[in-house]
Amino acid sequence: MKLILLGIGSPLNGDDGIGTLVAKKLEKKKWLNSIPCETVPENFAGVIRRELPDIVILVDAAEMGLESGQLRLVPKEKLNSIAMGTHGIPLKHLVSELEESAKQVIFIGVQPETVRFGERLSPAVKKSGQKLVEIIKQRGWSQIEKL
Repeated sequence: MKLILLGIGSPLNGDDGIGTLVAKKLEKKKWLNSIPCETVPENFAGVIRRELPDIVILVDAAEMGLESGQLRLVPKEKLNSIAMGTHGIPLKHLVSELEESAKQVIFIGVQPETVRFGERLSPAVKKSGQKLVEIIKQRGWSQIEKL
């Protein structure tokens, strides 16, 4: 099974950087192509088209109205309501584009506590990021609650 993870978010904006952190922690895994995209995940759509993966996992901070650090699988139809606005194109459009080349696209949202320039990851989000790394290593993303 070919698996690609796109970590989304700016590490300069506090909890918005959680996707990038998760991607960096998983970069050296042989069974996974992990890409820290920061705020331009659309720039890596060509990698998806070329590689034709079975699964693409997107990880990003998402305003879901939950306690900070909570993880959720977010269906495509709910992406516009949780987006943080730090990306070049709406995430729903990105997912639609990726679905043309991948068999399955999974979006994992992490509820941020603070998204301010110059802030570090909050303790709750950092802990959730570490938990998510372990979940992905075990390929257990299907156990994450759906939004």
